[in-house]
Amino acid sequence: MRTVIENAFIATVDAMDTEHDRGHVVIDGTRIVAVGEGEAPADLTEGATRVDGTGHLVTPGLVNTHHHLYQWLTRGIAQDSILFDWLVALYPSWSRIDEDLVRDGAAGAMAVLARSGTTTVGDHHYVFPENSGDILGGIIESASDIGLRLHATRGSMDLGRSQGGLPPDFAVETTDAALQASADAVARYHDAAFDSMVRVAIAPCSPFSVTPDLLRESATLARSLGVRLHSHGAETVEEEAFCLDKFGMSPTDYFESLGWLGDDVWLAHCVHLDENAINKFAATGTGVAHCPSSNARLAAGTAPIVELLRAGAPVGLGVDGAASNESGQLGTEVRNALLMQRLRYGADAFSGRDALRLATMGGARVLGRQDELGSLEPGKLADLAMWRIDGVEHAGIADPLAALTLGAMPPVSKLFVNGSVVVSDGDLVQADQGEIARSAAAAARELAGRS
Repeated sequence: MRTVIENAFIATVDAMDTEHDRGHVVIDGTRIVAVGEGEAPADLTEGATRVDGTGHLVTPGLVNTHHHLYQWLTRGIAQDSILFDWLVALYPSWSRIDEDLVRDGAAGAMAVLARSGTTTVGDHHYVFPENSGDILGGIIESASDIGLRLHATRGSMDLGRSQGGLPPDFAVETTDAALQASADAVARYHDAAFDSMVRVAIAPCSPFSVTPDLLRESATLARSLGVRLHSHGAETVEEEAFCLDKFGMSPTDYFESLGWLGDDVWLAHCVHLDENAINKFAATGTGVAHCPSSNARLAAGTAPIVELLRAGAPVGLGVDGAASNESGQLGTEVRNALLMQRLRYGADAFSGRDALRLATMGGARVLGRQDELGSLEPGKLADLAMWRIDGVEHAGIADPLAALTLGAMPPVSKLFVNGSVVVSDGDLVQADQGEIARSAAAAARELAGRS
């Protein structure tokens, strides 16, 4: 049960940003027991499986704080639309999903996440058509099959078009049904243990698809159950105009008025925040899931991540749904986050190491798991990625970390989750990625036919 990784460049992402030029990591069961420079202590290597890390960068496993896994089935649609138009184009398809289709789509999305260095997946699922089966259970099953750690959210929409919302009426639930289903999901699937592989949060979709009652009551419910809260917020100028017109306040002030700012809350995107909103996020510990590629794909804007970090707000990285970020890779978001923040703030405002921290320790903090995940330190869970950087794309690079943060995404040589190998030499270990690809393609065709 003990594994020793040696001779690698190790970025621990601990509080001191400790790095080892030729270091070791020792895994015992599900935990990291040693990290350091040079050879591993002899008393920890006897009988261990040894992994030669020569030519590798080792980092904590990447933490994806926002995704819509089911959207793997609807990639490449409405390619030139802004958010509201894109949603209107896709709602009719999404309203026809079911447990089987979502299970296959989620497996495809998570296979790609794993192969891009992701060990923890935060999924936001909010579409539950009538008689569609146990969709959340299907997502959890796919995560288990692949071996990834999952933060599943039971989302909801109860504000249809006839009530002034954006989604069509046939795509929404009643407020009471959404609340009951959320409570049931927590009771059935949430595991609060230190080494939990599945946690559940409650996640009404967005200000333009849910009622104030659902937001308010969801916050009360989540806190009574001891789980976290998630939603979309301040994503576009159109959303801000909607909130000003309907509620007389900005999205951030609207969330605050309903009890939705706090250290048990994280919001996706947060592109359009003024100084007052940034200060509220920092003061309350409200987390941000930054999705740079999706924000660019939908022309939503560039989030003020540098300002949020300077203020002290928790910020993690997210892919967002593959229908608005068709690559589906979290590893590439590290580079994209770096480049977009430099476009906004300048070359010296945001470093590659800042970007890696977003994708690891930042994400762990956003999900409330900073004591368990996000850095390579003794006592933490053994979630880590080994990136091969001695190939033609990166051989000889002056800074090994720049291979990931500025170069082409390196191939994942090994990915460990809870101490188990889930990716080896770029291939899934616990699941058949060829079969996942075939099933996801068939599910996408089936959904298109239903639409």
